[in-house]
Amino acid sequence: MKKITKYGLSALCGSLAAVSAAKAGEMTVKGNVHMTYTEVGNSVTGQPIGMKTNLSFVGSGELDGGQTFSVTIAHNDQSAWSSSNIELVTNSLGTFKLSSAEGGNGIGGYDDNMPRAVEEVWDAGVGTNINLQKGVGSSTSLQWESPRVLATTLRLAWSPENDGSQPTDKSTGGPTASDLENGLDAVLRMNPSVGAFGADLFLGYSETEQDNSVAASAEVPEGEHREAVAGLVLDLGPISVGGQIAAEFMPQVADNNNMFYGNTSFGVALNVNDSLSLSYAEIRSLVGGETSGDYNKKTEMTGESWQIAYTIGGVAFKYADTDVINPKYAKNTENDAQLFIMSMAF
Repeated sequence: MKKITKYGLSALCGSLAAVSAAKAGEMTVKGNVHMTYTEVGNSVTGQPIGMKTNLSFVGSGELDGGQTFSVTIAHNDQSAWSSSNIELVTNSLGTFKLSSAEGGNGIGGYDDNMPRAVEEVWDAGVGTNINLQKGVGSSTSLQWESPRVLATTLRLAWSPENDGSQPTDKSTGGPTASDLENGLDAVLRMNPSVGAFGADLFLGYSETEQDNSVAASAEVPEGEHREAVAGLVLDLGPISVGGQIAAEFMPQVADNNNMFYGNTSFGVALNVNDSLSLSYAEIRSLVGGETSGDYNKKTEMTGESWQIAYTIGGVAFKYADTDVINPKYAKNTENDAQLFIMSMAF
């Protein structure tokens, strides 16, 4: 981690300068690199060696009165800008965050929180195209998080246009083909801990207005786009075990469109010591819809992954062996992958 320089608040966000004078802040750079070798279907097709380079610029400072602020700008893979967050932590009113990060606010950060040593089952070498419940997290959104009371926090996140757009400075998202409009998420999280025992319980719900006037069919059901997640992770010393469920309902705007997704996931991880960790995890994702007015169960995708990670200083060696049935919701298909990763943080 390298410190670049110091900035006043106006250098980070000019619009905040009018709120309060600021003490000097600082900007630091963090990064990591992943080198991967991937075999899919017990064979190698084309170049199996991949590389991922990440850089994050993190700025922080303090306002008069003790409030703190921060900004994070992430660059993934060949320094392509990917996401950013601006956060203000108050003394007693909670935390306010503006986010243009994928899954940055609302239920988006809870799409799969199961214990794992390397990656989620759906992101461990096999292309799954899994549909995850993101709420307003995929769009630029504003979030308020309450102060922590009895190990419990409440998050409320809002996007005026939950269409997946992330406008830049002095711009708008413009018209899109999406029928989703104003969206609101609520997440309740409780994570008490006593000695070596810890628990993390989260419940989330999202509702987005849907403009059915874009429908291709004259018969369109009324309703809102709804998503929900619930999960529990228990820690007992070196062992973590958890399970979660998620669901998404989309009023159908055209015949044969997907109308429902239901996901479940489970994971257990063992931290053998500070360097070695092992895990096993499963996923299940069901997609359904209607065809000529009749409900039709389309496809159920399932997967499992065994993983191991070993860290020496700032270098980590990781391996995942993953099997997926009906990947990308394609019936009567199966694929597997062996993923080798060496990562370094700086």
